[in-house]
Amino acid sequence: MEKRVISIYAEMTPNPMAMKFVADRMLLPEGAQLEFLKKEDATSSPVATKLFDLPFVKGVYITTNFITVLKNDKAMWDDVVFDVRDYIKEFMANGGKVWVKPEVDEAAPKSTEPVEPPAAVVNHAQPSNGIEEKIIEVLDSYVKPAVENDGGLILFQSFKDGIVTLQLKGSCSGCPSSTLTLKSAVEQLLKRMVPEVKEVQQELA
Repeated sequence: MEKRVISIYAEMTPNPMAMKFVADRMLLPEGAQLEFLKKEDATSSPVATKLFDLPFVKGVYITTNFITVLKNDKAMWDDVVFDVRDYIKEFMANGGKVWVKPEVDEAAPKSTEPVEPPAAVVNHAQPSNGIEEKIIEVLDSYVKPAVENDGGLILFQSFKDGIVTLQLKGSCSGCPSSTLTLKSAVEQLLKRMVPEVKEVQQELA
């Protein structure tokens, strides 16, 4: 079987434990994200399962055209970054899948709807009122592009008594600067654009 030509390059993130690996093509449908924190949960993503075979990998986050890999203390990025890049590139060049589509009943009517990734999709909590809808709109419009550029994701979880609780994914998870980012940037933005917001906090694991 002829190998597919694919380009992967690595980008540093604000989190010293996370590295972003960018592909020259879409890996998931627009707006979809997958996150796995252990191999047992990554059955829907062959590439994530493969990455967990590396002894220093402790998390995999995938969206649009990049994969963020979180490592433990067993390796330094300077020593393994090119190996991980080549690992992903070789796997995908040989036909490896980013995610596995759910089985389709051939007898069922064909749908024109795009096939969404299976389990482990991460997204905002469902808004229950107009204030929460506005919070999510601000996050998607102003926060998401910058955070994705750093290989991560910030998700709305809840709003109660003026407090917005957010969940951090990808490179944002465990990042030393994430608390500062939430307080100095995200909190100030939300307070300015959604007057009902008084405070922003991170969801604790």
